[in-house]
Amino acid sequence: MKDTTNPKQIVPDPETAPIVKRIFEMYAHGLGFVRICDILSREKVLSPSMYEFRKTGSRSGNPNPDKPYHWAQATVRKMLLNRVYCGDTVNFKTYTKSNKLKKRLNNAHENILIFEDTHEPIVVRFTFNLVQKHFEGRKRPDKRGEMDMFAGYLYCADCGARMYLRRGEINNYSCSGHSKRGTDCNSAHYIRATEIERVVLAALRQVTSYARENSDKFYEQAMQRGEEESRKLLRDVEKQQNELNARIKQLDNIIATLYEDRVIGRLSPERYDQLSAKYEEEQAEIKTKLEKITEKIESQKLRESCIKSFIQNAWRFLEMPRLTPELLRTFIKRIEIHEKEQKFSRSCGNKIDIYFTFSLESGMIIDGTASSDETKLLAS
Repeated sequence: MKDTTNPKQIVPDPETAPIVKRIFEMYAHGLGFVRICDILSREKVLSPSMYEFRKTGSRSGNPNPDKPYHWAQATVRKMLLNRVYCGDTVNFKTYTKSNKLKKRLNNAHENILIFEDTHEPIVVRFTFNLVQKHFEGRKRPDKRGEMDMFAGYLYCADCGARMYLRRGEINNYSCSGHSKRGTDCNSAHYIRATEIERVVLAALRQVTSYARENSDKFYEQAMQRGEEESRKLLRDVEKQQNELNARIKQLDNIIATLYEDRVIGRLSPERYDQLSAKYEEEQAEIKTKLEKITEKIESQKLRESCIKSFIQNAWRFLEMPRLTPELLRTFIKRIEIHEKEQKFSRSCGNKIDIYFTFSLESGMIIDGTASSDETKLLAS
């Protein structure tokens, strides 16, 4: 809502902010759209369109007075994607081709501007990011409306394809590349869901316990992994960055000189257009390269903050009685499932590689076996 003391600023609505916060928390804990809608309807929480209608008389959301507590899945999904709730302002989401046309079109992602922390958030960024991560991969709720917690996390270690949940008497995961013949993978990499949960939970308990009890050592070890490669990469890309920036300045001077020659008649308009187009094209290519270099530099700087965040979260979750979607999204980046060394064996388990959130281009993994109670740290 608009701030009563400053109409140009927005503040959380005390009536609806707790509802928004609760929706994010429910989804972060693994409830799907259907379950969330059912809970809100059962508790007689007004839908957004009806709340707006009763408060202002607006009919913009097509309110239905006969069903004031009806929540649509599309409404919940739209709310969970809205960056305004975590304190950000998003501009230029849509555009129009002409001032004569009223229809607005969705803008390309690179043309959208996002300004962070412009107002008081309703949802903390940590929770917002957890929710966004769960939108990756296929997510279909079961008959109870619960989501697959491993959606977007499990991959085949051999072909790289996603592994999808197959529900039945025994819930299990298998390689989509093999089942759909989308890759050359020659096996399904079948593994029971309970086995994955057991191994991942054991790995989380082990690593977070070590991070809590040996914070300084953990930080030092995590930073040392790939540190020399990181330094070399930073030296190389920063050198490239300086060279490209210098070339952009040269091109600016060249284009300015060409324009002066065009004005005083040293160059024909045709020749000027030809040369300036060539140099402007080179500038555009250089700017694209600079964007990629900047991303590399930022990813290396992000490494340290990821490790610190991991240690802080290890203290947040002292008790881990069972694996939950929130734990998974907080600590895990990716899980890879290997085929059994002996196919179709009931005693030989699958090797599981677990990549944690602080591991970027290099880091630590847990190498676990579904048939074993032990897990061990290995260098990736």
